[in-house]
Amino acid sequence: MHFQMNIYSAAVTLFLVMDPLGNIPVFLSLLKQVDPKRRTKIILRESLIAFAILTLFLFCGKPILTSLHISEEALGIAGGIILFLIAIKMLFPMGQKIVEPTQGEPFIVPMAIPLLAGPSSMTTVILFASQAPQQMGKWFTALVAASLVATLLLLIAVPLQKLLGVKVIAALERLMGMILTTIAVQMFLTGLGTYLSRIG
Repeated sequence: MHFQMNIYSAAVTLFLVMDPLGNIPVFLSLLKQVDPKRRTKIILRESLIAFAILTLFLFCGKPILTSLHISEEALGIAGGIILFLIAIKMLFPMGQKIVEPTQGEPFIVPMAIPLLAGPSSMTTVILFASQAPQQMGKWFTALVAASLVATLLLLIAVPLQKLLGVKVIAALERLMGMILTTIAVQMFLTGLGTYLSRIG
């Protein structure tokens, strides 16, 4: 990509955008009425669905953008702005995420969509594919890595929350927000710089 993103940085970006730490309280709330033995299967199923959706956007997003005549520079600038807004929300949360009560176990909504495969995650994978379509293997590997780590965190959500506590998890989410902020600013500056050099 123009800002020299490798597999590691791409995986970290996707992981931060998916925000599994911030989703732990939401997932626990959604699954509190579910048999503990069943929770693992549900988390694995929803994570797999989210992964499939993000994979679809990774491989099909660029043709959509091409048909809409959206330039790489515009996508880079927009992607930076979107990631920055996500990072600000992680740094300065306005309150607890609202979870609608569900009857029985959740299916696809809201766990797979939009908590894991939300608009921000979809935009990020499209951004990767659009700016470096010749490196699809790299982006797919990053998506696999980010999804595996996010799924692992959700699988150990109960003991993790007991071990670290709500305040420590919130602090870690803010740290993730700070890291994402720097990535977002770099993405925005790169897109803007490319656009200015093209018209200059």
